[in-house]
Amino acid sequence: MGLLETPQRISVAGTRFTILKIRLRSRKSVPLTLSLLRIEIVPSLRCMWERGPLAIVSRRLLGLKLLASACLIPILLPTSTLAEAGIANPGETELAEWAQWRGPSRNGKIEGGNWPSSLGEETLKMQWSNVLAEGYASPVLTQDRVFSVETRSKSEEVVRAFDRASGDQIWEYVFPGAMKVPFFAAKNGSWARSTPATDGTRLFVLSMLDVLTCLEVSTGRVIWQVDFKTREGIGVPSFGGVSSPLIDGDSLIVQGGSAVAKLNGANSKNVWRVLEDRRGMFGGAFSSPVIARLHGVRQLVVQTRSTLGGINLESGDILWSTPVEASRGMNILTPAVVGNRIFTASYGGGSFCYEVREDSEGFSVELKWQKKKIEGYMSSPVIVGNNIYHHGRDKRLRCMSIETGESLWVSDRVFGQYWSMVANGSRVLALDQTGELILFEASPFSLEIIDERTISDEPTWAHLAISGDQLFVRSLKGLTAYQWLDN
Repeated sequence: MGLLETPQRISVAGTRFTILKIRLRSRKSVPLTLSLLRIEIVPSLRCMWERGPLAIVSRRLLGLKLLASACLIPILLPTSTLAEAGIANPGETELAEWAQWRGPSRNGKIEGGNWPSSLGEETLKMQWSNVLAEGYASPVLTQDRVFSVETRSKSEEVVRAFDRASGDQIWEYVFPGAMKVPFFAAKNGSWARSTPATDGTRLFVLSMLDVLTCLEVSTGRVIWQVDFKTREGIGVPSFGGVSSPLIDGDSLIVQGGSAVAKLNGANSKNVWRVLEDRRGMFGGAFSSPVIARLHGVRQLVVQTRSTLGGINLESGDILWSTPVEASRGMNILTPAVVGNRIFTASYGGGSFCYEVREDSEGFSVELKWQKKKIEGYMSSPVIVGNNIYHHGRDKRLRCMSIETGESLWVSDRVFGQYWSMVANGSRVLALDQTGELILFEASPFSLEIIDERTISDEPTWAHLAISGDQLFVRSLKGLTAYQWLDN
């Protein structure tokens, strides 16, 4: 018997891929994946593919050639081999558009679209700009709308929906949301932090007061609302609701209410609730979860203030877990998954690469390497090939090998405190907290900056949002839409 998975569709440089996977189990209980890969190639690129690595793989495995503009290639390989090749986790949490934290797959990566050749005004044109109240939450998108969250008058949080093309406001929803973070973090404000998530019909928003609200995308009407303080009988986290919700089909995963919880997306009821934290100063996650496939098993990868772990999405059972060293529980980065390895970095603990293993007794995890002097802060990395592009506590960008942890290069330049990064092929677009937009080549040899441009005179702590030929920048007090005019 085989398990048929949801088709995955990727568009890269004029070539469309559709991957249909069937997970199998061999007689020796080795997990196998049968992948039916349909490739549609524009004529001008066909000769490249006929000579390229994909054609070589198909010929060696099956004696096939790319003889037409579209072909279907079956590939049967151990799941671990696909993972090592970077194929096993192309989009396990994928949503349309930029609908959630860090994009379609929550990993800061997109495929295709109109990347700029430069960042000048002749290439990257401002479409519209709106003034907002302060906020750190990143914008999220549907096909025709963009949503933002802000803290207004230090007393309420506001969710606003704008038309993507014109910037005109469509609706807003206001609810109590004021709180003060601890004094040592107060210099960065107590403004809304959690990035919402949308499935195109509903918008899920976690407030600083740890209240989760489900809104109707078309009208802003409240469908349901959960106050975790009341429902779970707990206090509000000292730093507020920070983690960003994750949509998985009809369910919602949220690190709220001092735990990791799966909720029924239709009625907000708990399906399961695990990994309760210490609450108070060490309560409330800073990191946001992802879904990945480790050894062929789809699971939730989550980082609390003290622990990195894998959770069975159906039952809530903890499949594996390990403590992660950090000062004051500052595990902020979103875990980055490559095959069966997971990278993270903490404030005070350094950088870590863990390898998840599976045997007859289940899952286990071991520390593959640690670099104590390479600490993280708030910037989640992007991974291109087998290399990690990581902006750390020292405000420098470095390229690290996922295999060894070796720093292949470290920038001489000291940047701002935070970077949001989006990788597309071999290029990465980064937004510095200082308002500088930087386009660089993902090279393992040195930092190769292609172009840069100052696009905000305000701090830009929110993550970039990119879809098609549009780029959205949330500055401290504004939301601006740009359009790429050149590919």
